[in-house]
Amino acid sequence: MSRRGLFLAPFDVLADPRLVAELAAEAEEAGWDGVFLWDHLLYAAPVTAISDPWTCCAAIAVRTSRIEFGPMVTPLTRRRPQVLARQAAALDQLSGGRLVLGFGLGDDGGVGELSRFGEELDPKVRAARLDEGLALLRGLLSGAEVDHDGEHFTARGVRFSPPATRPGGIPFWIGGRWPNAAPLRRAARHEGAFVISVPGPAGLAQVRETVAAARADGLAGFDVVVDLPVGEDAQPWVAAGATWVLTRLGPYDLDLAEVRRVVRAGPG
Repeated sequence: MSRRGLFLAPFDVLADPRLVAELAAEAEEAGWDGVFLWDHLLYAAPVTAISDPWTCCAAIAVRTSRIEFGPMVTPLTRRRPQVLARQAAALDQLSGGRLVLGFGLGDDGGVGELSRFGEELDPKVRAARLDEGLALLRGLLSGAEVDHDGEHFTARGVRFSPPATRPGGIPFWIGGRWPNAAPLRRAARHEGAFVISVPGPAGLAQVRETVAAARADGLAGFDVVVDLPVGEDAQPWVAAGATWVLTRLGPYDLDLAEVRRVVRAGPG
């Protein structure tokens, strides 16, 4: 089964949590299955205004009752896993178990999104921090006692309550750019892969093969997620094995009237 969602950049005219929540409510009414938000502190010109996706997610949780939602993707290396665990558990509780968490390495993006704030630039170090942070985050969201003293993070004998609301825990989708296989192997240890820049539906075969080879149970219960520009036919991607196809709105020259048109038209 494939599902359809919106991949919304909360930039410029959409840099308002109230408006994002209103659009999410309209998306739910129009039949979309999810609304996922870009997570950035800085972005290339001409983007100027940027809203916090986590605040937007809280607004979405309150205004909707069915759709799934979440940040797509959050560079975990610039956040504290223990704080993120509290935020995620609260969002999951607020929404009745509809939160999905997207994670990735992040990059400097040509605008210094990491370097301007003194964040780690070495991708190997960020990868190690991401893997350790994901394990710690999952433990804290489980409600079990966590005793972790790692290379990058520490949590000594702590138990967080309430745990995640969703049975089986909050799904983690790992983002990565094709054809880099490392994010796919990382994603195989979690619940989904958000694959950027796949060269057409035929490329999904290699994505699926890479993930399946790294999982004991193949692709059972695993999401393969792609995003497409407005107007591109989703069906070839569904036929190729995408379980979620997101329609991208942004990042540049966002026009509110056009955004509303796409949202209200539904997934088709």
